[in-house]
Amino acid sequence: MSIPRHIAIVMDGNGRWAKRRLLPRAAGHRQGMESLRRCIRACLARGVQVLTVFAFSSENWRRPADEVNQLMELLAKALAREVPELAEAGVRIHFVGDRPSLAEHVRQGLVQAEADTAHNGKLTLNVCFNYGGRWDIAQAAAQLAERGQSITEAALAGALALAHVPDPDLLIRTGGEQRLSNFLLWQCAYSELFFSERLWPDFDEAALDEAIAAYGARERRFGRTTEQVQAQPPAASVAV
Repeated sequence: MSIPRHIAIVMDGNGRWAKRRLLPRAAGHRQGMESLRRCIRACLARGVQVLTVFAFSSENWRRPADEVNQLMELLAKALAREVPELAEAGVRIHFVGDRPSLAEHVRQGLVQAEADTAHNGKLTLNVCFNYGGRWDIAQAAAQLAERGQSITEAALAGALALAHVPDPDLLIRTGGEQRLSNFLLWQCAYSELFFSERLWPDFDEAALDEAIAAYGARERRFGRTTEQVQAQPPAASVAV
């Protein structure tokens, strides 16, 4: 099986999962954390090098205030509970997004989690929190303008929030929706897309393997012909 080096996931469907069970939306988000734990373990077992997940978008602030507060509290508790285990498993955590609007204790938790896992290299876990693809491109362009650099494709790519990892090979979205929703707009220009009908809390190892198998069956040409792709030797893996 061809394993993607970098998998990105839009973890959609927590609220609908809870609603179908007559539970509060917070219960769906908590169950979504269990699904994320399974996914991280599965990626480690399958040799995936980078996992990037969309945890909270810049548009999610439009949700009811109590749900936003519950999501922030869930993040804070998850940092305290999950980081030691992730560190022991060899996971390096990066939080990607606009931090100034987050509460101080949340920001401190992000910094501490990154510091506690900085030495790890088995799997890089990027958690996109208060993130938007348009924000990412705009902040990268602003960095270049401030430094007086020309805005080229290479320079812009180097200033994006995920410049520390290769672009995603496979983008998975759960929940039956088929759109990017302002997630990694630049980085997913050539990613293979896989849309699952499963709600995120129901996304398990078998569902991940289904997505990986679909990825392995596709031919990635990047503008070339099939003959050119077949004539090219396999690319060596790149450490991140």
